[in-house]
Amino acid sequence: MGVAGLGAWQLGADWGTVSEDDALTVLEATVDSGATFIDTADVYGDGRSESLIGRFLRGHAKAGTITVATKMGRRVAQEPANYVLDNFRAWTDRSRANLGQDTLDLVQLHCPPSEVLSGDAVYDALDTLVQEKRIAAYGVSVETCDEALTAIARPGVATIQIILNMLRLKPLERVLPAAAAAGVGIIARVPLASGLLSGRYDEHTTFSADDHRTYNRHGEAFDVGETFSGVDLATGLAAVRRLMPLVPEGASMAQFALRWIIDQPGVSVVIPGARNEQQARANAAAAGLAPLDDRQLRAVTQIYDELIRPQVHHRW
Repeated sequence: MGVAGLGAWQLGADWGTVSEDDALTVLEATVDSGATFIDTADVYGDGRSESLIGRFLRGHAKAGTITVATKMGRRVAQEPANYVLDNFRAWTDRSRANLGQDTLDLVQLHCPPSEVLSGDAVYDALDTLVQEKRIAAYGVSVETCDEALTAIARPGVATIQIILNMLRLKPLERVLPAAAAAGVGIIARVPLASGLLSGRYDEHTTFSADDHRTYNRHGEAFDVGETFSGVDLATGLAAVRRLMPLVPEGASMAQFALRWIIDQPGVSVVIPGARNEQQARANAAAAGLAPLDDRQLRAVTQIYDELIRPQVHHRW
């Protein structure tokens, strides 16, 4: 059974503006709510997210209990030739400075080209970073289930980060069982399908120009699967309207969606983002909900099969 952490993309960029004070308040509320896992990346705000987390943790009483996972590889062109030891050293040194950590807890390759995951050299380089104590462990953030399975087969891979939510069920088929068998942790990202599963949006919702839900609807900036999980907005809204009657009494739609992920066998942590204190505390509270029952779980699968599967299942 998984737990709830924090995804810190919002604290860097691409979700509209989040002030430094708001970012630090989100981090404080997250940690105060008992979360012990924060996920970031060197590319989020070109280091802003990492630097804010580093600033927050310096001198914090609970700093020693927090695992910070970061990612590397998307500040340069997505070419296999860039995934070499010298670059890995430079990238992790920058993250170590931003986060104020001598040894990074966990570094993940950030959705690299598929062919990068098939060669021995990249894993040898990552092993070297561990030997040099630049990093304590490494994992891979992936777009597709096939990429996840390729990485899980490597003995040094500690974690896989993959999109998993009520609108993206494919990882349940092979990825989660394979990870569990290999002792590899699963970090579930995009758990609310870019907020779609919060139930707060409708056909008239508008997002700011610097929000990826405006500028990446069709994959203009990065993989379209990262925005609304690759589901077109109208279909996603139709699915959410059918999911809403399943929400447990006293819970929000977002908490229901997070609880569904936490209940999936093999999930280690789910990393919803938060833009303010209220969202951070509500996300953390999802882990305190009772596990979902068979009726709810079957209904989620049925709604996926009828509305979502034809759009996304074959793609990722």
